Amino acid sequence: MPKNDRAAATVRWPALRVLVRHPLMLRVRPAVALFFLRYMRKFKARRVGGNLILHSHLPPLNGKAYGRFVKEQLVERREAPSHAQVGLTNACPQHCVYCYNRDRRGQTLETAEIASVVRDLKRLGVCWLGWTGGEPLLNKDIVRLTEEAADGCAVKLFTTGSTLTPELARDLKTAGLFSVSVSLDHWTAEAHDRNRGVEGAFATALRAIDIFRSVAGLDVGVSTVLSRDMIRRGQTEEFLAFTEGLGVHEAWLSEVKPSVQAFWNDSLVITEEDRQALVRLQDRWNARPGLTVNYLGHFEGREHFGCNAGRKMIYVDAFGEVSPCVFTPMTFGNVRNKPVEEIVGDMAARFQPGPDCFVNRYYREFQARSRGDAPVSREASLELLRDVTFGLPSEFHKIFNI
Repeated sequence: MPKNDRAAATVRWPALRVLVRHPLMLRVRPAVALFFLRYMRKFKARRVGGNLILHSHLPPLNGKAYGRFVKEQLVERREAPSHAQVGLTNACPQHCVYCYNRDRRGQTLETAEIASVVRDLKRLGVCWLGWTGGEPLLNKDIVRLTEEAADGCAVKLFTTGSTLTPELARDLKTAGLFSVSVSLDHWTAEAHDRNRGVEGAFATALRAIDIFRSVAGLDVGVSTVLSRDMIRRGQTEEFLAFTEGLGVHEAWLSEVKPSVQAFWNDSLVITEEDRQALVRLQDRWNARPGLTVNYLGHFEGREHFGCNAGRKMIYVDAFGEVSPCVFTPMTFGNVRNKPVEEIVGDMAARFQPGPDCFVNRYYREFQARSRGDAPVSREASLELLRDVTFGLPSEFHKIFNI
């Protein structure tokens, strides 16, 4: 994809017209529809191939998956997840210090088992699916699984870029992949390689970005984990300038999450002031043409949708354990032992929409209950939930639940 495609395809009001004119939006309660439109105006939609994309955490606005999202989540108000991430393998050639999967163990799901999980998730209502790992490209059946998932569901890939070939990139796009985020944490090779625990990780990421950009119609971005130190030094702005020069569509940002024992430390977890600084940074960048900045903490902030882990977002790891999200080290069961629907229903009954990130708020509770296992057992998870309060609902849920 030529670099200038990004700027030429950036639009704002046409995206809102698509939303307003969507037949199903007319059936959404006006207060809810207005909230959505106000949120979406903070982004600039982009046309990539035939897709109209606001940001890669939503299905393309002109696609079947988005229609399902509006119908099932906003009109029918279905009590079911809309988003899920699935680990295709726990194997990875990199060794990230903050990897949320680093302590998980088990027997890896077979391809047929993953395909069955995907079908179950779509029946539940999932319309956005993220492939993760480990390194999902190491799963030899990723193209077949993408083709299975992409019917009625928007499929996004999170990857380090390891083992990528031009042929595989094209095959994934043909199978139905709509977006990819390549892991990139810094604008220098030294810092990125140090974070990723392997020499050459930076070169691997840049090569993967170039390969994915060569595939017509594929939405390409980076996925970035920001340390608290990087945020407070004001280095995020410099990183975004570097990222924009790579010709990608989007920078998907998240802070380091206290998902593993090494980061159960107050000095590493961001504060609300840090989050607000990143929200302001996102808004500044999105008010100008070019790169879209998509900060996870903006979406899950109390002023928008809050934390929906365990209800609207779920995670099935490579071993079949079902967690509220990729960052929350707890399990409610394994898909080999119970139907996905039963596990998800049990989890949703115990979680409430929170005003901010659940694991950021309660990582000390995980620390107190961990016996070196990750995720913590179902029994420990239930005990933890009995001892916490979810707080006031987000602004969206105040409106939605009236």
